[in-house]
Amino acid sequence: MNKSRMEAFSDGVLAIIITIMVLELRTPEGHEWRELARIWPVLLSYVISFLYVGIYWNNHHHLMLTVHRVSGGILWANLHLLFWLSLFPFVTGWAGESHFAAVPMTCYGFVALMCAVAYTILVRTIIRAAVSNHLLADATGRDLKGNVSIVGYLVAIVAPFFGHTGVIVSGLLLTAVALMWLIPDRRIERVLAQEGGVSAEQ
Repeated sequence: MNKSRMEAFSDGVLAIIITIMVLELRTPEGHEWRELARIWPVLLSYVISFLYVGIYWNNHHHLMLTVHRVSGGILWANLHLLFWLSLFPFVTGWAGESHFAAVPMTCYGFVALMCAVAYTILVRTIIRAAVSNHLLADATGRDLKGNVSIVGYLVAIVAPFFGHTGVIVSGLLLTAVALMWLIPDRRIERVLAQEGGVSAEQ
């Protein structure tokens, strides 16, 4: 199968997710700075979620550079990832409007975890689909950063059950993981460059 349709569909879904999140933002009722300060949790949750969606878009783009053959299994794995990403607007709005209450923060962490799991499943499915996709296997390696992220998400899910301090820890962990992935993963670019394939600028 041609991978271009899957890429185009994924880009469209991610663009819609970001659009939904920004449309959920409500303007302050008043015209003073204090009115804006009252909705800081909503703005902060939007910024963090925007980073997450942007990071997945970036990594998905690099991921598809290594793909030479797309199977039905890859299509379903990709849809599985998009399903969990599509829940970001829901948990973003809930966490922000509740001023980061315990249950919404746990749900946010759970969605973030499932996105990471779904991305890992997509990577493994691509590697198994064809020998021609071997570049991804070469680039992935032990995936230390991915494993650290999953541990961070697990702690972020459990931490809110331990009171206000736990909620703060959960928020800090979710932010830290996002910042950790803010720098693009260069492993795929290096492998492509070594193979003389697609340039890092593509």
